Amino acid sequence: MLRITGYSDKYQAFPGEKIKFYVNSEKKENYDVQIVRLIHGDTNPEGPGYKEEEIGAVCNKSYQGRNQKVHGGSYVIIPQDDRLNVKSFTLQAYIFPTTPDKGKQGILTKWNEKTNSGYGLFIDDNSCLSVMIGDGEGQVMNLSSEKKLMRKVWYLVAVSYDAETGKIKLYQEPCVTPTNAGLGMSLLHPADETTAFVEATNNLKPKANDAPFLMAASTVNDHSGRHIYGAHYKEALSPIELPEQGFIYNGKIDRPRLSKKALSKSEIESLARGYSGCSAELRSEVIGAWDFHANITKNIASTYIIDTTSNHLNGFIVNLPVRGMTGYNWTADEMVFHHKPDEYGAIHFHDDDIDDARWEVDFTFEVPDIIKSGIYAARLRIDGEDSPETEDFIPFVIKPPKGKTTSKVLFVLPSNSYIAYSNDNLATNSVVAELLAGKVPVMSAADLYLNEHREYGLSTYSLHSDGSGVCYSSRLRPILNMRPKYRHWLSPSLWQLNADLHLTDWLEEKNIDFDVMTDEDLHVEGVDLLNRYQVVLTGSHPEYSSEKMLAAYESYQLNGGRWIYLGADGFYWISEYHPDNLNIIEVRKGEAGTRAWTANPGEYNNAFDGKFGGMWRARGRIPSKVCGLTFTAYGFDVSSYYKREPDSKKPECSWIFDGVGENEVIGDFGLVGGGAAGVELDRYDLEFGTPHNAFLLARSENHTNLMLQVNEEIHFSVRGYHGGGTENPMVRADMIYYKTPKDGALFAPGSLSWCGSLSHNDYNNNVSKILENAIRGFLKEGPLP
Repeated sequence: MLRITGYSDKYQAFPGEKIKFYVNSEKKENYDVQIVRLIHGDTNPEGPGYKEEEIGAVCNKSYQGRNQKVHGGSYVIIPQDDRLNVKSFTLQAYIFPTTPDKGKQGILTKWNEKTNSGYGLFIDDNSCLSVMIGDGEGQVMNLSSEKKLMRKVWYLVAVSYDAETGKIKLYQEPCVTPTNAGLGMSLLHPADETTAFVEATNNLKPKANDAPFLMAASTVNDHSGRHIYGAHYKEALSPIELPEQGFIYNGKIDRPRLSKKALSKSEIESLARGYSGCSAELRSEVIGAWDFHANITKNIASTYIIDTTSNHLNGFIVNLPVRGMTGYNWTADEMVFHHKPDEYGAIHFHDDDIDDARWEVDFTFEVPDIIKSGIYAARLRIDGEDSPETEDFIPFVIKPPKGKTTSKVLFVLPSNSYIAYSNDNLATNSVVAELLAGKVPVMSAADLYLNEHREYGLSTYSLHSDGSGVCYSSRLRPILNMRPKYRHWLSPSLWQLNADLHLTDWLEEKNIDFDVMTDEDLHVEGVDLLNRYQVVLTGSHPEYSSEKMLAAYESYQLNGGRWIYLGADGFYWISEYHPDNLNIIEVRKGEAGTRAWTANPGEYNNAFDGKFGGMWRARGRIPSKVCGLTFTAYGFDVSSYYKREPDSKKPECSWIFDGVGENEVIGDFGLVGGGAAGVELDRYDLEFGTPHNAFLLARSENHTNLMLQVNEEIHFSVRGYHGGGTENPMVRADMIYYKTPKDGALFAPGSLSWCGSLSHNDYNNNVSKILENAIRGFLKEGPLP
């Protein structure tokens, strides 16, 4: 069991800036903080071992530990307003429950569980629609529809209550079309199996309370000490305190309404269709009519929820449920939400959504004015122990001074990909985990902890508890697989940050000075950032890119930049930053690609920018147009090696192989699967956009049959046709080099495991030699050979 975890408020900082750190000490144990520069994170005994450099800092000391919890689950909050404390009322909405059998769930509530006061519409423990009214004196009225709600079916649900007569009417009515649900109309026949109309008389009156009005949850306690504010909630005039939420709902909600009168069925139906189309008399009875599509065409990523009545009881979404989702009335006539926004009026809520852990700050590191740019971490230890249970690292990047460089080489840390993979739970949840790895997954203490603490959030390779795919990922929470010493279950050795530390260690050993920036920096600054450097390096797996990042790399090459792409499966998925919060990215997995889930029809477009999501190749920007190579194969058992191709002996290219024999096997060694060509591979392909002047320097061979071609290129499944590495010529890594205008160039080995071979034989090997030749050659002034 992990006893300490933490996160920071940012991934990167300039000298002179401050970084805040948030820590959870599971048993409230004291812990020591030490700022370190990370050099090599791999603990494999066949390599150079873990390396760090301790850095002096005021924050290096002991701290009193405290337990901090993550409060997951998304919902809408309408801050407390006396107009919400109604006597008579009607609650109504369209709902699309995705786990109706999981237990009690709040739909529309102004309910305080602690005092049993207020009113609310719920799904009860029997999977039925129910209404609760509490007088705050211990008396609670609970009326059930007594008809189970079906999963992935749209319903119009409503409850009306007349305080004068005590009459309650509860409605539950499916509204299924050929396109809007998971089940066809025939499967709801006979209709009375899931349709309900229940009447009762109740003498209780809903007690006024200070609970906010919530959608997709209910209030356990009015006060939590946690707040929402800042750019992400720019419409909030002041910080809004969140309640202790409970009974989180899974599923979609569309067109929620609250009226101060017991409406008739015809009035409910009229209001459901649209507030503006109702009679003036009916509109005067409506407290709030929240249309989630009201601001959909301007900024669907907004956390702001619009009340279309003159009361302006506007609200905010918490923990970022998914917007831009098909509503109860989706016809499939338009596949893009901003083309027909009234059919995309749904928000999909999940009980495991998380946008920000919202912990209290425990300590702050003020970055010195003079300090080496690099990858650093706050090292946390309980009792000075460095065991996996008592030690945690919170990594961050220190950048060179703003607008300046301290080196001619820039390493762009692929932080976007780190966020996409953050806290993935494939080892415990994926049914194909063992098949992918060719072995039983070996899980770390962090993997086991995440399996028990789902509130720490998921990766874009995960499924929510209701089976829908995770398309948002935030770094404002502990990310336990982004740590030095962490060994990913999938890779033969390392993955993401730890694999990229193979490169930083090698650069240190070769005395090659380098600055470090992140994907986020590149997204913000664009090509101006890259143009400050003569040579730019990527990490081992820059898989997730924003449109601005791609444009920057393309412009850099055209401007004479010299770029070394050191990974595979790069620039593959479209990922966009939240326009108001760069800590959060969105990834919609479309109809193709090597993926863990597929978005539902009509839900392929990003909410963060409105554009088509999925693979970059689906937007005409296949990776080979960016970096000369495209993702071709993956396999997670063992890695292989390269053999030189004739182009490597040409005068334009031979300098890259100085010190390497013509028939020498390249990279039949390494810390990632035992070879330099493995895990994921990229290939040269003129048909897919590899520049016509590219040189094919080397090609890998002898991959196993667990190394398979990517599925987006397999149009038919034919036995014996698309085999593994021993049969399929598309299963290969291609090493390429090409020149670009103004004396620019690109070098790329096409393998994710390449950097894992750099330290072999005390850094004296042909993989190391080739990369050193490429970098030092690119650093020379004047034209390349």
